Amino acid sequence: MDHPRLRPHYGWIILAMGTLAVFGALGLGRFGYTAVLPDMQADLGLGNTQAGMLATANLIGYLILSALGGALASRYGARLLITAGLVLAGLGMVMTGLSGGLLSAALWRALTGMGSGASNISVMGMLTAWFAARRRGLATGIAVAGSSVGMIFTGLAVPHILAAYKEGWRICWVVFGGITFLLALGSYLFLRNKPSDKGLAPLAAGQAAEPAAGEPAAKIPWRKIYRSAQVWHLGLVYIAFGLSYIIFMTFFVKRLVADAGYTKQAALGLYMAMGWSSLFCGVIWGALSDAIGRKRVLLIVYLIQSASFGLFALAPNRACFALAAVLFGLTAWSIPAIMAAACGDILGARLAPAALGFITLFFGLGQALGPSLAGAMADAAGSFRPAFLLASAVALVGALGAGLLKPGYQENEFTAS
Repeated sequence: MDHPRLRPHYGWIILAMGTLAVFGALGLGRFGYTAVLPDMQADLGLGNTQAGMLATANLIGYLILSALGGALASRYGARLLITAGLVLAGLGMVMTGLSGGLLSAALWRALTGMGSGASNISVMGMLTAWFAARRRGLATGIAVAGSSVGMIFTGLAVPHILAAYKEGWRICWVVFGGITFLLALGSYLFLRNKPSDKGLAPLAAGQAAEPAAGEPAAKIPWRKIYRSAQVWHLGLVYIAFGLSYIIFMTFFVKRLVADAGYTKQAALGLYMAMGWSSLFCGVIWGALSDAIGRKRVLLIVYLIQSASFGLFALAPNRACFALAAVLFGLTAWSIPAIMAAACGDILGARLAPAALGFITLFFGLGQALGPSLAGAMADAAGSFRPAFLLASAVALVGALGAGLLKPGYQENEFTAS
């Protein structure tokens, strides 16, 4: 019989299932749109402004449920929110594949976004309960790699599906939704809200354990979230990532096809390559933020992303497009991972899901604005170049904001008063 100390901590199972949940919620639910956009746009007769509106509908749905989802996860448990969110997202994806025009597609993209928001925020909050502060950045960094897996999967699968079926983009959405339904079942079976549900302490916990997530809502001092200056500052910095990266991700394939002369297969190949380069970015930058601080890492990442977006806008050849893609991939999901870890650092495991939901309101506002603004700019200019230059400038503003953050997040406000 195995000695208990020789068994892997159940937190690793939580992390694995949480990463798969992110794969379904974001990797398929959000970034699958990038891969199928040219065919979906052509078949439904949509302009770039309307294509941006569809992305915005998805992100508004995400904004609504990410804000509510964090608070609901703190009250009812992340496991329930993750499972329900994945079911909702899967339904939205399947119905997107059956949509007949702009309005119906917008409705189902919004529903997908609502499910994605509920599940993704709850995953990140759950990890703050299962992993102690000194491993929190590493854990959230691994989980955000689910988005990279989604990019790799869609880069591999979508070209084959599009080639095999007349309206292959519809089949893509049905396949994405079916996978997400399976991930909802896995989440219900394997996830647990907090270590005490399995008779455990958080992974890598020291002698002084943090307050556990999932305590009764009546004991949670909600005002600590809304009165924390550090949380507000994080939220304002987070806007820049939401606005800049979503322009890059939404119109990445379309820019290559429409402006740079790429075939759909070649554009999706570069999209997949970007996914591969982003696979470990959350782990690397999350662990680095554990070691040298969230502030320093956020500043570095924003500067790299600003350079990537600017290069993608001005690239004179395919080598430069590839370099821009790799630069973004190396940092792609690091900012959400660091933000999730920082919320736990500031307010503790119990309030982390609600705090992350709160700052995601700011992030979501940037996301919701980005695609419609970029699509309208592309239609007006006849090129996506101005939109990507805007993304570069906004990321630079994010770097400036990160440089003004208060260092030392491990000085926990949750326990300080």
